[in-house]
Amino acid sequence: KTRVGGTEAELAGIVEGIALSGGNGVSFPVILSQHGETLHNHNHHLTLEEGRLLLIDMGAENGMNYCSDNTRTIPVSGKFTPKQAAIYQIVYDANMAGIAACKPGIYFRDVHEIAVTIITKGLQELGLMKGDVAESVKAGAHALFMPHGLGHQMGLDVHDMEDFGEDNVGYDETISRSPIFGWGSLRMAKELRPGHVVTVEPGIYFVPHLIEIWKRENKFSQFLNYDKIDEYVGFGGIRVEDDVLITETGHRVLGKPIPKSIAEVEAIVGSEPLT
Repeated sequence: KTRVGGTEAELAGIVEGIALSGGNGVSFPVILSQHGETLHNHNHHLTLEEGRLLLIDMGAENGMNYCSDNTRTIPVSGKFTPKQAAIYQIVYDANMAGIAACKPGIYFRDVHEIAVTIITKGLQELGLMKGDVAESVKAGAHALFMPHGLGHQMGLDVHDMEDFGEDNVGYDETISRSPIFGWGSLRMAKELRPGHVVTVEPGIYFVPHLIEIWKRENKFSQFLNYDKIDEYVGFGGIRVEDDVLITETGHRVLGKPIPKSIAEVEAIVGSEPLT
């Protein structure tokens, strides 16, 4: 039902209605915005515009109060521009690799590293980043584009048990929080075990104020091509998120498949009548 000229508020209302009619409503306030670069943006006040990206992050609670949390990013006009498609593909690849890495015994911090390494390599191919990939990731240069962690635990709360404190839930005696920007934002870093449910939600965001600050400080200039990055100011943000159950032998993505590849997303946007 996404159409140029429609509104974010209309779509947010549709999403909330579906969640309420099928269960106990949304599991957190809907994030639905053409300003996807603003994390946890709950404003829905804009008209849908040609050429913009729409980030939709929402979840529902079932009858037993268990939560879901999924994100898709779609082109308002129904087709990604070449620039949008290139960034989307990097995020998609990071999402798929992150999911594939989930299994008992691996630290979620290492899954995060797999995802941000793919993001770093992809942005290097586009000319936005440069230098040694491993050193760039270790330093946290990628956090200009993805300042958050790869995901969080989920259960009866969408960020499960985090009222006890992230350090008590996402970390344990074997791993502590990093002081490095980006790395320190991981809500979940500890070893994955059967029964854990985690989100895998890589993203790439072009946050104008953050870019301005880092550029002024010449931060990580050995890894970042600021002249090229400036061409993406106003791009917005892209995130792709799925819910993953850790099983005895690996993982299982929860829920019915939601269109995710570029071809799948473009095929569904605007495919349903408005009434």
